[in-house]
Amino acid sequence: MKIYTRQGDGGMTVLFDGRRVPKHHLRLETYGTLDELNSHLGLAAAGCGHQGLKDQLQALQRQVMVLGSDLATPLGSANEGKIRRIGTEDVAALEREIDEATAQLQPLKRFIIPGGGVTAARLHVARTVCRRAERCLSALMEDRSDPVGGQPLIFVNRLVDLLFELSRLGNKLDGIADLEWNI
Repeated sequence: MKIYTRQGDGGMTVLFDGRRVPKHHLRLETYGTLDELNSHLGLAAAGCGHQGLKDQLQALQRQVMVLGSDLATPLGSANEGKIRRIGTEDVAALEREIDEATAQLQPLKRFIIPGGGVTAARLHVARTVCRRAERCLSALMEDRSDPVGGQPLIFVNRLVDLLFELSRLGNKLDGIADLEWNI
């Protein structure tokens, strides 16, 4: 099977519901940003020397794939039954992960500058890409003619928080102090 189809050569692509939209459509920008996030998570996982954290990052990659398929399939489409939507249980799972990571860390007293060890730095990049995906998703949700469920935005918001805490945890596991920002 060939990887190229030539269907997008004219600047259009097909959503999972069969609708053709321009490649610059906000829905594509949103799940394209999630794809970029997923690549950064993969890079962080590939270089992570801590198996538990690596496993957690790879599990997050799978969740981001679920979110991408959710956003590639507009609500009410004929193919809706073929994908899994992000739901409240996914948000609750992220909240548990945030709480577990936070429990292993010293309380924050100052803002921190992104960086430290390589794993933490890569997770900070992933966090900022995730924040961009959140902005795209928020804008997409304003378009009432192209509906998106409410849980994806909450999920992405929690994912940003989790990536922040995991970056701090990565530094702790690597024996590197977070770089505090002193005003």
